[in-house]
Amino acid sequence: MSEHAVVSEQQSEQRFGEFVVVRRDGAGHVAELVLDRPKAMNAVSSEMARSLGAACDALAADQSVRVTVLTSSNDRAFCVGADLKERNSFTDAELVRQRPVARAAYTGVLELPMPTIAAVHGFALGGGFELALACDVIVADATAVVGLPEVSVGVIPGGGGTQLLPRRVGAARAAELVFTARRVEAAEARGLGLVDLLEEDARTAALELAGRIAANSPVGLRAAKKAMRLGQGLDLRAGLEVEDAAWRSVAFSGDRAEGVAAFNEKRKPQWPGE
Repeated sequence: MSEHAVVSEQQSEQRFGEFVVVRRDGAGHVAELVLDRPKAMNAVSSEMARSLGAACDALAADQSVRVTVLTSSNDRAFCVGADLKERNSFTDAELVRQRPVARAAYTGVLELPMPTIAAVHGFALGGGFELALACDVIVADATAVVGLPEVSVGVIPGGGGTQLLPRRVGAARAAELVFTARRVEAAEARGLGLVDLLEEDARTAALELAGRIAANSPVGLRAAKKAMRLGQGLDLRAGLEVEDAAWRSVAFSGDRAEGVAAFNEKRKPQWPGE
């Protein structure tokens, strides 16, 4: 199947290759990015990685999308990471060639310009947990089991895990989790900060959260995310300069003018998105 999007008759769904689907809500402001390789528990093959990268490219270019929610079509797993059966068949040269394809998938999620939410149901291991870590907020339910077990098979987390996990939980906690390769169940994961919200139904809760976020200015949302991402790790003075640049990018926008007018007129804003 082509990597180009195939639009369904209802115009509410786009399929990227065989294993990735993008669904849109009625207003089109919330996009659901669905990992759809259920027979393999969403193990990320080269084909799936290419499709995920293509879907992220399309979402990043779509100014109408205010929030993206990353979900799974499998009832047992969010994503179990890299397709190790495929990896086992690779020569060294093939593994080298496949590496940029895999990186593009994880980077695609990480660099989405709008707020992103991962809805974790079941296993989110290795690259699967890295996809969740690439999102701004992780919503899980009681079935969630997360972890970065890569050192147990002779590699390291290579989809951003060694960088994203310490930023989330601190260096020492991340080291313990990566070095032991242990799996962490939902309640402990919430306590350690590996997931942000523990809900009865992860997908439903994530989509509801996305709807609340999407009611806000799309210009403001993207600028706020950019400021937080670029400012992370900087000293306070440098971070405040990043924030000031982001403020200047929105201060004279149509969204800012509409937001102030709507507040004063006691009505809901109609965001121009510019």
